[in-house]
Amino acid sequence: MEINFSYTAVIRTLGTAGDKYQKLLNSLIGQTIRPSKIIVYIAEGFDLPKETIGCEQYVYVKKGMVSQRALQYNEVETDYVLFLDDDLEFPEDTIEKMFNLLIKNKADVISPDIFPNANRPLLSEFIMTLSGRMRARRNDNRWGYKVMRTAGYSYNRSPQKEVYWSQTNAGACFLCTKQKFLEIHFEDELWLDEVSYPLGEDQVMYYKMFLKGMKQLTWYNHHVEHLDAGKNMTPIKKANIIYSDFRFKTIFWHRFLYLTDNSLFSRVWSLICLGYALGFTLFISFVKFDKKIFLLKLKAIKDAISFIKSDEYLNLPLIKKII
Repeated sequence: MEINFSYTAVIRTLGTAGDKYQKLLNSLIGQTIRPSKIIVYIAEGFDLPKETIGCEQYVYVKKGMVSQRALQYNEVETDYVLFLDDDLEFPEDTIEKMFNLLIKNKADVISPDIFPNANRPLLSEFIMTLSGRMRARRNDNRWGYKVMRTAGYSYNRSPQKEVYWSQTNAGACFLCTKQKFLEIHFEDELWLDEVSYPLGEDQVMYYKMFLKGMKQLTWYNHHVEHLDAGKNMTPIKKANIIYSDFRFKTIFWHRFLYLTDNSLFSRVWSLICLGYALGFTLFISFVKFDKKIFLLKLKAIKDAISFIKSDEYLNLPLIKKII
């Protein structure tokens, strides 16, 4: 049966992913349902990549993980949009399957689980649970990923079905309509780009979709490979990531968990959960006598609190929970 489906593939990039970017382009052109257009949103000041398949359209935009995604997409003429990072590779029937699953389940958004937490070793699982960063859920036949009150997330430890409902997902690849994406006003979250590594931008995007009542799926057994163009970890990068992570968690918790909760008891419980998660990791740095990391985490939390008190933050539109 012929599928009546057209979509535009949009890619955010700095143009530096090299062979990984070429593999992505090859994957797109090889799909059983090819994109109507491939539009590449490249950061201003960067050269166009030499890798090509000859049909991409380039648009220069402001640099930033959010800035290069929180766009109006005036160049997109199709209803459906495939949002991509520049370091993925996938089989030829991937987009056809994503669309079929989206329609079959009457969902708004679908994303492959490219970070398979279900394969995490038990020791690592225990440590992550103890820290409040993430928690494994067993015997859950409904949910893939859920956001926790610690600003972390929980995941399905033993997924048996092909798709599960979720509150957050990996942001490197997802399919939805242009209209649904624009409804979340992702441009309101440009505060994420104020640090070197805007960690959590995918969690902000997806959880905002969830709060607005959009049904999103996590797709397992997909064979989408995340080639990860940014694996090199220097000491400076590590420090920046730690700082960004703690700043993000504090702001995310306040904006998306605390402020969207109308129950006083629930708010107090959320405060206890965040206090535990932040306090635990500060304690670990303290007992390791890692003064530099301890102070870095503390600074990130203090800076986040200062931002929450700032006019910039107070002028952000409040999130209204529709679910």
